[in-house]
Amino acid sequence: MIASDRVIGTDVRRPDGTRIGRIERLMLDKATGRVAYAVMSFGGFLGLGEEFHTLPWSMLRFEPHRDAYVVDITEEKLRAAPACTTEGTDPAEDGAWEEQIHRYYDAAPYWGI
Repeated sequence: MIASDRVIGTDVRRPDGTRIGRIERLMLDKATGRVAYAVMSFGGFLGLGEEFHTLPWSMLRFEPHRDAYVVDITEEKLRAAPACTTEGTDPAEDGAWEEQIHRYYDAAPYWGI
């Protein structure tokens, strides 16, 4: 177990150790309490020009020796993904958007886990 405030700010890296970004926020399913998504920031410099993307939580795995979450995704795929705000508000907050984001990343949906 880990407190959510200790997850916020944790690096997200590729399997080779390259830093992609960091976790800005966790999105929880109210009914089940499960973590549904991580809002990740990447790019930019000193907070300017950063992009925010919602990653299905099932895509991330924690690697203690890196003290980071690891996801195998290319920069091109991430840049082409639907963006969101740092607050986690997405362009369409509905079931269709959730299905789209899981299909885009080919990730297992949290509601079926």
